[in-house]
Amino acid sequence: MIGASPPRLEDARFLTGTGRFIDDLTPPDALRAIFVRSPHAHAVIEAIDTDAARAMPGVRGVFTAADLDGIGDIPCTVQIATVAPMIVPPRPALARERVRHVGDAVAFVVAETEAQARDAAESVVVRYHPLPSITDARAALDDAAPLVWQQAPGNLAFRFLKGDKAAVDAAIAAAAHVVTLDLVNNRLIIAPMETRGATGLHDAATDSLHLILSGAGVHGIRDVLADAIFRLPRARVRVSAPDVGGGFGIKNAVYPEHVALLWAARHLGRPIAWMADRTEDFASAAQGRDNRTLARLALDADGRFLALDVATIANLGAYVAGYGPGTSTSAPSSAMGGVYDIPAVFMDVRGALTNTVPIDAYRGAGKPEANYLIERLVEAAARQLGVDPFALRRRNMIARFPHTSALGVSIDGGRFAANLDAVEAAADRAGFAARRAASEARGMMRGLGVGCFLETARGQPSEATEIRFDPDGSVALIVGTQSNGQGHETSYPQIAAELLGLPIEAFRYVQADTQAVATGGGHGGARSMHMGGGALARAAAAVVDKGRVIAARLLQAAPASVVFAKGRFTTDDGRAIDLLAVAADPDSSLDTRAEIADAPLTFPNGCHVAEVEVDPATGAVTLERYLAVDDFGRLINPTLTTGQVQGGVAQGIGQALTERTVYEDGSGQLLSGSLMDYAIPRADDVPALEISLSGTPTNANPLGVKGSGQAGAMAAPQTVMNAILDAVAPRGVTHLDMPATAETVWRALSASAKQP
Repeated sequence: MIGASPPRLEDARFLTGTGRFIDDLTPPDALRAIFVRSPHAHAVIEAIDTDAARAMPGVRGVFTAADLDGIGDIPCTVQIATVAPMIVPPRPALARERVRHVGDAVAFVVAETEAQARDAAESVVVRYHPLPSITDARAALDDAAPLVWQQAPGNLAFRFLKGDKAAVDAAIAAAAHVVTLDLVNNRLIIAPMETRGATGLHDAATDSLHLILSGAGVHGIRDVLADAIFRLPRARVRVSAPDVGGGFGIKNAVYPEHVALLWAARHLGRPIAWMADRTEDFASAAQGRDNRTLARLALDADGRFLALDVATIANLGAYVAGYGPGTSTSAPSSAMGGVYDIPAVFMDVRGALTNTVPIDAYRGAGKPEANYLIERLVEAAARQLGVDPFALRRRNMIARFPHTSALGVSIDGGRFAANLDAVEAAADRAGFAARRAASEARGMMRGLGVGCFLETARGQPSEATEIRFDPDGSVALIVGTQSNGQGHETSYPQIAAELLGLPIEAFRYVQADTQAVATGGGHGGARSMHMGGGALARAAAAVVDKGRVIAARLLQAAPASVVFAKGRFTTDDGRAIDLLAVAADPDSSLDTRAEIADAPLTFPNGCHVAEVEVDPATGAVTLERYLAVDDFGRLINPTLTTGQVQGGVAQGIGQALTERTVYEDGSGQLLSGSLMDYAIPRADDVPALEISLSGTPTNANPLGVKGSGQAGAMAAPQTVMNAILDAVAPRGVTHLDMPATAETVWRALSASAKQP
């Protein structure tokens, strides 16, 4: 089964409308919650009048921060090595004294129906005293900028330094060429098909809590709720998730709404359900990316890379959320420099607090930013030196493995040059000149761009999987990773079917419930097949080893004479017994749990090519063709892998061409607060994607797999932007920031035309 692409088992229920998502599971006696949110980016809360709301029909409670006593604030869960201690301001479930971004929750109403709760929420009167706000991270670090938090002077939450500054400075000073770029990695609103939602339940007999949520990483969420917020033993806090309609990282953390729902369930003695609408999610769910980087690449006279210097200002938003600081520090440092051999690298990152929605992990979580900046630098270097961009990449790619990067990451292997060669041939680069000439004959501009990527996939370094043989003859695969659309319900049984010789239908996939699954690190970091699949492979091997001993006893043979193949234990004289018959032996058990601990990273890698056409009259960009050649090691299910790449590429195309989060200067209002104002890519923005998968297996796990879930989002932004820059270069445009909307491109072309 490994390497095949059977239809997804979960699709039967998804395509027939029998999937079970969070809003399908609302208990019949549940109350509904609606949150009252700040219309101001920064303001003092002078008073909250809830009297009218409390008196409305169906209302069972109206709560503010003053009511939520005895619980802790939501912590930042990532640890990074900073120059001074990282400043993490308190993040309560409801704002205390001040609001610090539009959408900050100040109260919530609980009523019998959602309509009653919404009516009452509109009757809550909050008196605010508006304060000056700041939304731009670079401006926030100016001495004159308004303070978001008094305990963070200059709005600086941390400074992160990594690498050999002296070596980088010396290399730049002696370099024949230095290429400098000031790059914006635009802030993104994440819009999974299913918005956030949750139900809080309380068992009065045991004083235990249960959060059912549309989310991922249930064990990490449970730990934060139990340890830091409600201060209960972990056994008394359960977190579970049904089918999840996408998340991309933003559903992996504790949110204020989760805390409020659980508190209210305990306080009122009934389940409390909440489902965000799209506009609410835009203004309160974590957002992604948002940094500004001044980057310098030093080269010698032969075009060899000597050093990379990276100075980044990262926008953290109003709170230091979950994994937010890691997205601009530790995560990008693991992939800094991409697929290139750069002897010296130095990073200087400052995290700035602003009056915006907090930043947290989003598909790739820092690695897309690292790959974007090096690929934009390489493209600029090729133009500055007047050399072929493919040849410059080829000259500087890591060629010998294992390779230790300048920031200490050991890379075990990859198809870096082979990927570049393959995608160049597939793109028919030799025929591009004729295609460009044909476009020019129609008054259009055509460009071809290449972008490589290096992923560092693993997430948490430990994971466990359990195989349990149930009395009904089914086999439960109990895993600590979690699917929110990736197809794990198919791929994990494929692995087990291959290793245990049973039909795929024999397996039952269990995930996303801290009561049913002992431990788990979730899916973040493209880790599911590497970590969960690797642990499953170990568990399957242990099942076979245990089964061989039991089978030998049942067959009255020596264990050494028993072999296992295709689901049967067979002696050398031909006697045999099925695996499930061995599992049914009342005197023993085949149930097995296996763990992978301190696992190394895997290094998915690839090269992509985009071809675009630009209309100089309007600036409109048409993405004519997109190709990818990627290395994800051994493939469990090629169709599922291709689907992951397609989704990531589409999101990367969105960042490059259409998506931009806009806050109004001065007021801090979110101007891109709905799908009328925020342009996620549509079907006509994405061409048919030509994806080729050519893997080199890794030794980092028993399956030889590398993560694929984030790759497309790491490659597409630079690939598309490099193609656009190639198209507009003949008109004198040398720089563009994402997104390259028609207006942005038209303005750049117009400004270039006015230059003497």
